[in-house]
Amino acid sequence: MTDTHSITGLLLAGGRGSRMGGIDKGLQPYKGTPLALHTLFRLQLQVGQVLISANRNLAAYESLGAPVLPDAQADFAGPLAGFLAGLQACETEFLLTVPCDTPRFPLDLAARLMNSLLREDAEIAMPCAREEDGSLRPQPVFCLLKATLVSSLSAFIQAGGRKIDAWTAQHRCVLVPFDAPCDDRQAFFNANTLAELRQLEQS
Repeated sequence: MTDTHSITGLLLAGGRGSRMGGIDKGLQPYKGTPLALHTLFRLQLQVGQVLISANRNLAAYESLGAPVLPDAQADFAGPLAGFLAGLQACETEFLLTVPCDTPRFPLDLAARLMNSLLREDAEIAMPCAREEDGSLRPQPVFCLLKATLVSSLSAFIQAGGRKIDAWTAQHRCVLVPFDAPCDDRQAFFNANTLAELRQLEQS
């Protein structure tokens, strides 16, 4: 059984929301609740403590009841900047990152990632989900990371690195399939537009 207290959860809500016309995606309503709060509740069930990565509307995110971490960089450096802020604040052995726009991610995400990470003696565990063409596609914004990777990630970003897969490729990374018959086919569907959010809400 996964020791949830060894994991800090990080909700990623620091993006520009460019595909939603620049609005703050995490604060949009989903089934009557801000999208970020809905996702936060799901994350809290799987970890010991939670943090939020956000770069605007900080008071609104603070009202959700978790510490809010802005990026150290002021140029919206992408998810890795959020990863770094989370790792720098993390006081547990592991950090689990989850984006704010995927409100149906698996309730056993942390447990399955942790089991694979420990079994394979990996530093990073990342889920893979089944695509419509039948292929398994990695979901890189969902990562279980060893907190000791903070120095590696800091150096990567300082050198201009921005792509998650380019950084994770430097470490022992295990890919974990989430394609069992009982797995939700839309578990990793992320709503990039308001129309997609409404579609997900009704599915």
